Amino acid sequence: MCGIAGIYQWDGKTPDQDRLHRMIQTIRHRGPDGTGVFAEGPVGLAHARLSIIDLSGGHQPMANDDQSLWVTFNGEIFNYLELRQYLVDRGYRFSTTSDTEVLLQMYADKGEDCVKYFNGQWAFAIWDKKRNRLFLSRDRAGIRPLFYTTLRGAFVFGSEIKSIFAHSEVKREIDVEALDQIFTFWCTLPPKTAFQGVYELPPGSSMIVEAGKVTVRSYWKMDYTFQDEAEKSEEEYAGILHDLLVDATRIRLRADVPVGAYLSGGLDSSVIVSLMKKANASLETFSVGFADSEFDESGFQKQAIDYFGTKHRDVFCKEDEIGRIFPDVLWHMEKPVVRTAPAPLFMLSQLVRDARYKVVLTGEGSDEILGGYDIFKEAKVRHFWGRHPESQMRPRLLKRLYPYLPNLQKQSESYLKAFFYVRPDDVNNPFFSHLPRWELTARMKMFYSDEVQSKLGGGSVYKTMEELLPKGFLAWDPFLKAQYLEFSGLLPGYILSSQGDRVAMAHSVEGRFPFLDYRVIEFAAKIPTRLKMKVLNEKYLLKKSFQNLIPETIRKRSKQPYRAPEGKSFFGTHPPDYVMELLSPDRIAQGGLFHPERVQKLVEKFRRGQAIGLKENMAIIAILSTQLLVDQFIHHFEERIAYGGH
Repeated sequence: MCGIAGIYQWDGKTPDQDRLHRMIQTIRHRGPDGTGVFAEGPVGLAHARLSIIDLSGGHQPMANDDQSLWVTFNGEIFNYLELRQYLVDRGYRFSTTSDTEVLLQMYADKGEDCVKYFNGQWAFAIWDKKRNRLFLSRDRAGIRPLFYTTLRGAFVFGSEIKSIFAHSEVKREIDVEALDQIFTFWCTLPPKTAFQGVYELPPGSSMIVEAGKVTVRSYWKMDYTFQDEAEKSEEEYAGILHDLLVDATRIRLRADVPVGAYLSGGLDSSVIVSLMKKANASLETFSVGFADSEFDESGFQKQAIDYFGTKHRDVFCKEDEIGRIFPDVLWHMEKPVVRTAPAPLFMLSQLVRDARYKVVLTGEGSDEILGGYDIFKEAKVRHFWGRHPESQMRPRLLKRLYPYLPNLQKQSESYLKAFFYVRPDDVNNPFFSHLPRWELTARMKMFYSDEVQSKLGGGSVYKTMEELLPKGFLAWDPFLKAQYLEFSGLLPGYILSSQGDRVAMAHSVEGRFPFLDYRVIEFAAKIPTRLKMKVLNEKYLLKKSFQNLIPETIRKRSKQPYRAPEGKSFFGTHPPDYVMELLSPDRIAQGGLFHPERVQKLVEKFRRGQAIGLKENMAIIAILSTQLLVDQFIHHFEERIAYGGH
């Protein structure tokens, strides 16, 4: 895993090497093992290396034999050994044992269709000298980031937005429409980012830059159109899923450095560790624990550790530590968030790096593709209720939802019916499954300033989301609609970025995700929904596939999503200085994004210990993270990078 950056000068001038060095040094945390710069003709490429495969070779930017192709590559092609043999059989020669050279030669052989042959996670740029064009691509699930902007005379790209901002001609300004998306969906909708004029290449997309023109093309999309009509037995489906995950894990263990794993005490990470054990991999695992029992899963982690016999390390996270490190976490996330969950994972990746590990396998993606989240269960209950809204019995199933949220569980049945409402027209709404979550999150918009409200003009963010839906979406099963919204939105936009790539690479740690092997994803899309969630038993088929390979207590435990202490992390006995400064009426007014008086009332409620609701907790985190973003990237960016991001 690495960091990449580059410039394509449309005026034909060769990019300045000092500028390229500055861009790549800004993201040196992604690749502390070496940097490289190539500049020739109208193109400059830069690379920061985290050496994992072919430690002595594989330096980048890398060229082919005749130097007609140059690449800068962030990621891994896990099936590179098989592709290498294919290329050798076709007469290609290799001077390294790296997957980077395989990627480059596959482009030479297949052109832009090369990405269809890759099983991996990537963001890369190839300068095709003969065609005078730059080819860029991002992996199917959006595991690795790729950002870009266009100037009057140049195209600029990088693994992180800060590398683009290191180009002195790029303006830094918050995009209020993107902010409005985050304050609804928890993430921006590609190609938007939190910054005006800076864009994100969508997952499963490639891009060609030539002759002053940028063309984005999708090469892969999640598709639930073709459900498996063949009547396989549960055992057959379970066997296929098991075998696919065995191979997905096997190829993700390919590395010339040790590979560890995150072990949360949940089903998904336990499945991954069981597969590593089956592959005779070394079992070094890592986890995070919490002082607050509401979030802590240490008991289940201990059961998994004992069962698998792993060598284990953990980090213990307290509320005040979240508040202390939050500015550094935000610097790496590069966008506002509504949860503090990335902060403990930031600490966890530092633990991994301190243990001299560069690579960990994790269970991300399982919930999205196999039906694990409570939002799927919630949608199923609401849809069941919505077909007979007059029923008195059906709404009682709402008590089965979110058992890990004690404040919600204390509420009366009438409150739950109002909270999880089903309006007459909602059942046919394409966003039926997500409306309660999105509309709860959107209540935070009451804190917008009058200026922001005016700029937004009352436009609907749902319309933008609707424009991104695939053809045939409205005809899909309601469960599949909910899965698609999670997989295409929150997974790449928040889980794999803010809780994944950004906090792991902050400490030069690469995450690998067997559940996001495209073969597993595509098979899961065809599994009948009744086997993903059997009645209200989430991830039923996964549990069946691994029923004898993981602890029974973990297989049967209720789903508890990863969460962390929220607003109270910033309002303890001694709140961090930056909190009260950035949330002060003067700083809020200066920023112009939020309403000073309303924010002040919210702050005072937290200081009195009276803010306990979901809306209040999300609001204070969203406002504080936005204020931090403005402070770090708009006002003090130059000072921050001058001190290496600290």
